[in-house]
Formats: sequence, C-alpha cells, structure tokens
Amino acid sequence: MTEIKLRDEFIKLGQALKAANLVQDGVEAKFVIQDGLVTVNGEVDTRRGRKLYDGDVISYQGEEVKIVK
Repeated sequence: MTEIKLRDEFIKLGQALKAANLVQDGVEAKFVIQDGLVTVNGEVDTRRGRKLYDGDVISYQGEEVKIVK
C-alpha cells in the first residue's frame, strides 16, 4: 500500500490520484472518478473534489493508497 503524506489539512481526490501516480493528469483523474472506478474507504465516490484526510484509503485498479499526516 502506497502512502501520501499530507502537506495541508486535506488533499482532494483528483490530486491524490495524481500524487500516487495512478493517473497521468487531472483529465484522466476526472474521467476515472466520474466513471465510478475509484473507491474511498471502500465506497465508490464520483466527486473529484472529495476531501481526503488522515487515515482515508483510496483504491483504483487494485492499487491502494493511504492518506497519512
């Protein structure tokens, strides 16, 4: 499981996908999120601007990323 260290209080879902190198750019992030291919804490979330906090886990194409402080 990959970890992303927070610089601020939160990171947005689209930014987290890019930071974890799961997508190439914001456009790709937008489409995979809108298509329901990304889960946050086990549930599909279609909001690119979803705020992720310490302890949240995102999953895309079998890769899991944990958000840590």
